[in-house]
Amino acid sequence: MARRMFDLLALASFSNSFGYAWGGSDAIVVSGSPPSNTSAPIPEAFVSFSIEFAYFPDYAGNSSSPNTFSNNLLNNLGALTGTKPYIRVGGNTQDYALYNASLKEAMNGTINPARSADYPTTIYIGPSYFDSYNTWPGTKFIHGFNLGLGGNNTAGWETLLETVTLACKALGTEKLLWWEYGNEPDLYSTSAQGPVRPASWNEAEYVAQWLNGTRAIKDQLAIACPELTTNDTYGYIAPSFAGTNNHLKYWTTWQDGLNTDHDIKLISSHNYIGGATQPGVTLQGTLMNHTSTVHSISTQVNESNYLSSYGIPFILGETNSLYNEGAPGLSNSFGAALWGIDFNLWCASVGIRRTHMHMGTDYRYASWQPIQTNKTAIGTKPPYYGNIVVAAMMGNLVENSVQIANIPLENEREAAYAAYEKGTLARIAVVNMRQYNYTVNGTSDVLNTVPRPQQEYTFKIPDYCSRTVSVQRLYANGSDAISGISWDGTSYNWELDEGKPVRLDNVTIGEETRAAGEFVKIQVPDSTAVILNFGKQGSW
Repeated sequence: MARRMFDLLALASFSNSFGYAWGGSDAIVVSGSPPSNTSAPIPEAFVSFSIEFAYFPDYAGNSSSPNTFSNNLLNNLGALTGTKPYIRVGGNTQDYALYNASLKEAMNGTINPARSADYPTTIYIGPSYFDSYNTWPGTKFIHGFNLGLGGNNTAGWETLLETVTLACKALGTEKLLWWEYGNEPDLYSTSAQGPVRPASWNEAEYVAQWLNGTRAIKDQLAIACPELTTNDTYGYIAPSFAGTNNHLKYWTTWQDGLNTDHDIKLISSHNYIGGATQPGVTLQGTLMNHTSTVHSISTQVNESNYLSSYGIPFILGETNSLYNEGAPGLSNSFGAALWGIDFNLWCASVGIRRTHMHMGTDYRYASWQPIQTNKTAIGTKPPYYGNIVVAAMMGNLVENSVQIANIPLENEREAAYAAYEKGTLARIAVVNMRQYNYTVNGTSDVLNTVPRPQQEYTFKIPDYCSRTVSVQRLYANGSDAISGISWDGTSYNWELDEGKPVRLDNVTIGEETRAAGEFVKIQVPDSTAVILNFGKQGSW
């Protein structure tokens, strides 16, 4: 059993540039007040989602048949953070979607396996598509318009003009967050699903087409929904690039005047830690690995810092584990839930203002499968439990000013974070990402009989904390589990109560530990996560 000690008292004279001080070979000192590396207060709805445009009707349903399962799962997160997740409706398929006014169904899509086996690349949407915005009360949306075809294609341009009215009427001021025009335009000339721009495609051409389209959108809004053209109601997330190593560059688009009209409300970037079929991708080395996570998000952190002078918040408008919709056995495993905790808390700690975890029907990395298909059973997936833990660590972001700080640990297979509420320590999360598989070679009928290792962590807590500490655990049989997951003794599975929280009889709940003087110890089994909740003296 490994042991770590953390001192959460201020020792300013020893603090390094991150606000921490080392108190021995295995001890780390963290200030009881927010150290210098702590984030700014986290905005509401930090835990949010991006839903593939073609599959939004699956996730939401419609007025006559709403998807209550999805809504229950969103409500669970909203109950923890004070705001239901914001939903970005977009992705690759937003740039394939053409409007057909006579189409009876919400969407008609054709999958071409040579282009993508996971989503349609020939898509028509009808008027009823927009009815799906009526099914999740209290939810705000980002609607994605088609720039891929709309910028240089007659049918695409007509689609843009026609769907603005339908979208604005469906959303109104209560449901609309912002708009998006185009998904990953930095890949338009190099897309593996088929280029929609010539090889000469550059930032200046993109900016010109983006400005032309967004101005047309505003003109249409002025006619159909003038209440959505004020400074408070009109704006975009942009440029929604796939990454910094592609054909177009963020900073060049800004220099070329992307925000000439001052209507970009959020700078949006996309991030995936690796590819589903990328050589060398593993659960332990890629996902359950803090060093990998830090490296993955480093380019976005640099972009955020570079663009900070514009005073516009920087978000991940689309992100998840492995691009190409995730890999079976990796993106849909309990290990991916642990990755999601580390990834999201790291993003929060380094200034990313919100993350939209992407998903679609039958996607391996989805937080839940919204409907039954011939490929995938309806149900709550392991990544959702990671979303729940992040929400629990954030706490109520409406009522409290919450800041997140990373606590550096020695091993890249573990991560820890501190949450400060109104300047004082409220919670510590520990994610033990050392891989423990409960099956042998992935064979479910051959169980691992090796005792599950655990790590012991010792924290030295500030004087103002209660000596009684509430403990919440995320647990499954192993990192390769795809079911049997619980958070604080609770299941959110479809089959129990359609995603509503259900207390389990066979799992310990209400766990507490008692500090011995200034020190509190906690054992964290490999491939599990824990949150320690600290109240003030006398609060328990």
